[in-house]
Amino acid sequence: MLDDADDIHPLFYGAPKTTEFKKLRKRIVQNTREAIDQYGMIEDGAKWLVCLSGGKDSYTLLAVLHELQWRGLLPVEILACNLDQGQPGFPATVLPKFLEDMGVPHRIEYQDTYSIVMDKVPEGRTFCALCSRLRRGNLYRIAREEGCSAVVLGHHRDDILETFLMNMFHGSRLATMPPKLVNEEGDLFVYRPLAHVAEVDCEKFASSMGYPIIPCDLCGSQDGLQRQQVKAMLDGWEANAPGRRQKMFRALMNTRPSHLLDSSIFDFKGLTRTDRDSA
Repeated sequence: MLDDADDIHPLFYGAPKTTEFKKLRKRIVQNTREAIDQYGMIEDGAKWLVCLSGGKDSYTLLAVLHELQWRGLLPVEILACNLDQGQPGFPATVLPKFLEDMGVPHRIEYQDTYSIVMDKVPEGRTFCALCSRLRRGNLYRIAREEGCSAVVLGHHRDDILETFLMNMFHGSRLATMPPKLVNEEGDLFVYRPLAHVAEVDCEKFASSMGYPIIPCDLCGSQDGLQRQQVKAMLDGWEANAPGRRQKMFRALMNTRPSHLLDSSIFDFKGLTRTDRDSA
């Protein structure tokens, strides 16, 4: 990958020229291409609504998708979208200026879901469920208005792994965020192209590029969230056995229904044995 201004998308202007950063960038691009290909995310003539929160993950998503598009490897139209949810102190001018400076087609939408969340969620309860439901509904609406076929989110490998453990510990089910799904109405795809990308790589990439990170003060202001507890547990495992996260993630792609206990996905009652005497 070259770094001459005429050869790259503006999102990569000023990229560090160190060998370490070039390896990081190559790894993220390769992991993203792998997920896009493996889960069949490309449709001819597709238009993607790429959701941009202003966090490290969504900046990484936006940059790598434009990298792939710039090099002719992602033949889709990209529209970046930020949903300003009305949080007090949200720097509303940061993302519009950034996207304009980068020459990225975009839509900025203001919807005060913050007030709804604060009004509806009882004191002491977490905001995540209602906040995400309201955000998702608005993003689906925007995608339809813009003629998009897919809503594209910045969830990465660690998000997927944490969600799997949260579902297991708190929901009594084996499930996580799929890299590709169809919404309940059946008219939009939801893609997670960073499904194979590690969170630490997103953090290093966005920090190295100097993107203007906007923290989520609504969720980040709450202590004791289940996801934070799971993340801390995974951090401990990773510290004691480096590579543990990746091995656990790979296990999600290597399931054996016959070695689990769900009779709805494997016919245990119909399992037969070979009669050695009649063989």
